[in-house]
Amino acid sequence: MTSKRVYFAMLGLIGLLLIGLIGGTYGINSLLQSRSSKLVNLKLQSQVLTAQQAGLTKAKKQVAQYTDLENIAQVIVPQDKDQAEAVREIAKLASDSGISQLSSITFPQSTLGGVAGATGISSGGSGGPSKLTQLTPVKGVNGVYELQITIQQSNNTPVTYDQFTTFLSKLEQNRRTAQVSSITLQPDVKNPGIVAFTLVINEFIRP
Repeated sequence: MTSKRVYFAMLGLIGLLLIGLIGGTYGINSLLQSRSSKLVNLKLQSQVLTAQQAGLTKAKKQVAQYTDLENIAQVIVPQDKDQAEAVREIAKLASDSGISQLSSITFPQSTLGGVAGATGISSGGSGGPSKLTQLTPVKGVNGVYELQITIQQSNNTPVTYDQFTTFLSKLEQNRRTAQVSSITLQPDVKNPGIVAFTLVINEFIRP
């Protein structure tokens, strides 16, 4: 075998080795990309599962929290809309505060026999008048409603400021009238310690 043939044989062998090296590199690169893609997908799945688990844990805590609120609402919120009873309670609180008689206790105009107005609650139906007339749903507390009550003490029968603050405190501690939404005071010009007032309170009800 001549040196020229050996030379060409070596060149051919080197070429085959280069082709094999290039093919092997391409194959290894494709394999690495495939494994990398699988690893990224697995990481994404792991993150999704972790987020779902965290969301489930949070949801369980919220369910427990709102269950407690539901139980509390059932215990402390009156189950009726008896206006006469509400008036009796308010009058007693006033009497206990030294206020012999309130000038007026009024409620929103009833939608009984018609279609509800601002509250958007229907008052009629095949089963008779709705218990929800005059009531407004309380946001965030399912099944609980509020009834607005306006209490007035006119200038003709004013009370002392101490009597007013005592009455206000008793209203805020009462389970029916725990929220006072508006207060208007009118002190006497000659005696600022004597006041007339208008209170707007919310009675919470669970029909």
